[in-house]
Amino acid sequence: MRTDIHKINEQTPHQELTEGLMMFAGGTSKYFNTGEWRTRTPILNKDLCRDCLVCSMVCPDSSIPLKDGERVEFDYDHCKGCGICAKACPFYAIEMKEGR
Repeated sequence: MRTDIHKINEQTPHQELTEGLMMFAGGTSKYFNTGEWRTRTPILNKDLCRDCLVCSMVCPDSSIPLKDGERVEFDYDHCKGCGICAKACPFYAIEMKEGR
């Protein structure tokens, strides 16, 4: 049995779901806003940022997207607030704030 991410809703019978709601298709994480359970939020200080892009490279959730070779705003829909970006930033331009 395979769970189709596009067919899951409040009325889906449990018999149609896989154990642990496992998804077997690729690219399904974009359908889940994992940032909803974030307890800390990264905040960028643009005055300190030097666009070295280390933060984007180390983000395990690809929540610091790039556009035309420059970082853009955090993808808060998917950022889990792990703080790796803040730890890796050599310019201390990212601060982790409590809450979402």
